[in-house]
Amino acid sequence: MSKWLKASAAALFCALYLSVNAWAQSAATYPGLGRTATAREIAAWDIDVRADFKGLPKGSGSVAQGQDVWEAKCASCHGVFGESNEVFNPVIGGVTAKDVARGRVANLARDDYPSRTTMMKLSTLSTLWDYINRAMPWNTPKSLQANEVYAVVAFMLNLSEVVPDNFVLSDQNIAQVQQRMPNRLGMQTDHALWPGREWGAKTTRPDTANTACMTNCATDPQVASLLPDFARNAHGNLRDQNRLVGPQRGANTLVADASPATSSAGTVAGAVAGASTGAMGNTKAVLALLGKHNCTACHGVERKIVGPGLTDVAKKYPDQADILAQKIKNGGSGVWGPIPMPAQNLPLADAQAIAAWLALGAPR
Repeated sequence: MSKWLKASAAALFCALYLSVNAWAQSAATYPGLGRTATAREIAAWDIDVRADFKGLPKGSGSVAQGQDVWEAKCASCHGVFGESNEVFNPVIGGVTAKDVARGRVANLARDDYPSRTTMMKLSTLSTLWDYINRAMPWNTPKSLQANEVYAVVAFMLNLSEVVPDNFVLSDQNIAQVQQRMPNRLGMQTDHALWPGREWGAKTTRPDTANTACMTNCATDPQVASLLPDFARNAHGNLRDQNRLVGPQRGANTLVADASPATSSAGTVAGAVAGASTGAMGNTKAVLALLGKHNCTACHGVERKIVGPGLTDVAKKYPDQADILAQKIKNGGSGVWGPIPMPAQNLPLADAQAIAAWLALGAPR
């Protein structure tokens, strides 16, 4: 056997030994429970960025590049300049050049100021970078490349008068930009929730003296609620009175059975195609799809939010299910205003079900 083959065999043996040994130790500690994560699995999960920018990937992006990404993937929910309050709270506004100089946002101390934007409250730039990287766009999280995240953050900083129009944000200069954050001195650090004094805390004693108690624990209470039939619609349809984003949707009190639809996409599509089975059954199934795919974040059923109301769409495209399905899947702009609708990644069957319901006139 050649020296190269001997070395390769030895390396393979060592690797197998370490893997089996690690698995054996894990199995001994937690028998029958999973396996040890691989290095690649840990790397895919461990993407957070600390306040000292540890974990930040290499990359860069300019303000101009960020504007292009913003208009394509962010403006539909946050507005062209981040000022929209139609879907989510405004992210830009309320910050001045004086705030950048002193590190505290003056409008936060005003009781009469109408809103608290993201850039007003933000004290650590790493938080903004990390959140956009992990959670945005909200319909396709983690789809942005690192350079796109740098660019979007640079654009937001430019809108807040933190960096100039020609600025390029990168992993090399982001720590310097942190020193210009408008509310960089607005974070409380005296709670000692972080170890030592690395964040400028004046004390290392935590602000709580509680000790964990795991004995004689009470059983978890079962919390439930019930809306009696006689009171179901006493104050109008609760679903229409809830905000169209977030987990709280509200019960549909116009019908006796307000439980959410559990039909599969194929069942829903078949139900909508067979319109003769009754409009109410179709509507319940399609409304479940609209909520599942976050369509109602931008479209109210009967009113405009960011995009047009769904009943208006139904009036514009009667009996045109194929065209509507294509528009849902591919997105577009210019028909209902300047804010573009991004392409949607929902299953084709779901898009066809929603389109068929719209083509029928969006029956309620």
